[in-house]
Amino acid sequence: MKKITLTPDNPNGIVEDLTAEEITVVETNKANAEAETTAEANAKAEKENLKASAKAKLIAGEALTEDEANTIVL
Repeated sequence: MKKITLTPDNPNGIVEDLTAEEITVVETNKANAEAETTAEANAKAEKENLKASAKAKLIAGEALTEDEANTIVL
């Protein structure tokens, strides 16, 4: 991996290789971002499933769970 370092002496930048530590930081940040994206997608899917379940139970006249009731906005 490469990085560009800009300084007043080199306004166009200097292309340098990343150190092992910098590569580790980049890879860790990438993994954390992917995990966060997955967690957000799972949370969104879970909320949509709760909404669908709540709607089906309301139509069928069944009792809702607390989580299903919390998804309903009046």
